Amino acid sequence: MIRVVLADDQALLRSAFRVLVDSEADMEVVGEAADGDEAVALVRQRGADVVLMDIRMPGTDGLAATRAIGADPGLADVHVVILTTFEVDEYVVGALRAGASGFLGKGAEPGELLSAIRTAAQGEALLSPAATKGLIARFLAQGDGRGAGDRPGPGGEASRLAALTAREREVLARVAAGLSNDEIADRLDVSPLTIKTHVNRTMAKLGARDRAQLVVAAYESGLVRPYGGEPGA
Repeated sequence: MIRVVLADDQALLRSAFRVLVDSEADMEVVGEAADGDEAVALVRQRGADVVLMDIRMPGTDGLAATRAIGADPGLADVHVVILTTFEVDEYVVGALRAGASGFLGKGAEPGELLSAIRTAAQGEALLSPAATKGLIARFLAQGDGRGAGDRPGPGGEASRLAALTAREREVLARVAAGLSNDEIADRLDVSPLTIKTHVNRTMAKLGARDRAQLVVAAYESGLVRPYGGEPGA
């Protein structure tokens, strides 16, 4: 059973999400929050697996709440899905850096929302290739004042990649392009299980919670660039 917390300051929207989620046999809503502080408290009290988090709420917003969840080792298995009015939003970048698994537009179809919850619960990233490229191109390169191709000095993101093997870097670049394990395996002519192993090792070496944070690391390190397209394309 996937345990879900709904965090949104609009009660009507939370009610609609609750009806939808509770209608599924494999998931249930375990709490509703109107602000970020309440959301974090509910996650800690009720052992949520997934949080549907509105990024803009009065008081403590979704970004601060996501950061609090991501910084708590006891909540390492909690996955945050950001709900946003616009698919490409500068606040979403901050949320991904803070540990969110991905984002979903509030105008998404019911089936998309349910699929997003299941995807997040499995530890996968909710970042399609198109959304990833648009997001990174517009905001990630601007997020800390340096260009996308500027590599940090010693001790920065680039040096973290030094621990990766050549194959792990290759796989990371394709994860950043939004490809699934099966798609990467097809392009590199290896098994999906081999790719999964590379991804897991890369996450461990970079201290990433999930694939979404791998995407951020790949762009911030300069391994891939917003306008570079898929590696090898």
